[in-house]
Amino acid sequence: MGALKAAIGDTLMTFIWVFITSMFGLFTHLIVTALGIQKLVWAPLVVTTLLIFLSVFVFNLIAEALGGASFNPTGNAAFYAAGIGGDSLFSMALRFPAQAAGAVGGVLAIMEVMPPQYKHMLAGPTLKVDLQTGAIAEGILTFLITFAVLVILLKGPRNPVSQTWLIAVATVLVVVAGAEYTGPSMNPVNAFGWAYVNNWHNTWEQFYVYWICPFIGAVFAARLFRMIFPPPKPKQKKA
Repeated sequence: MGALKAAIGDTLMTFIWVFITSMFGLFTHLIVTALGIQKLVWAPLVVTTLLIFLSVFVFNLIAEALGGASFNPTGNAAFYAAGIGGDSLFSMALRFPAQAAGAVGGVLAIMEVMPPQYKHMLAGPTLKVDLQTGAIAEGILTFLITFAVLVILLKGPRNPVSQTWLIAVATVLVVVAGAEYTGPSMNPVNAFGWAYVNNWHNTWEQFYVYWICPFIGAVFAARLFRMIFPPPKPKQKKA
């Protein structure tokens, strides 16, 4: 019952996340235009970072309200590989399809309600290089952001605002680094949602670049984190 409840929470969480984050490009454009700072090179990055910060902060609260809901399966896999959290192989087998369904629903919803004049700003992760380069890039980028999130959450500042800001900055840096390669996604279900709408969700390219390699990157990040920061050994009781 706990795993089923988590899967239902994940569906709702992922739906809302994909729906909201799909509009980051539009929100950034509207904000920099309203402030008259569109000619400043750094302005879009700063605005996007602030949007990610606010979104992650709010979604952390939503996740807690939903009993630990998640919108990224690589995060679940990473915490499982690091020996953290309450997931099992069974619970993840339920949660991952639920997250994928939520992502598809989020993409379909935003495509439906987005005004026609702004629909050109909606786009999911796309492969912009050859298959092998894209696969390596997506794996490395997911490794980097996963390791950064683990360090920030488990070894970084205890203040949730500071944690969220560091995660937002790390996310923007990785997204900028991977923009000319795979999008990037670093979230298999987000990539799946857009691929489903564009009818290439069942291709080898989608599965290899946006599923296999991100999971490999996330698990390797978790194992490296566990090696660098091993859990404390339990104290032996004296006889």
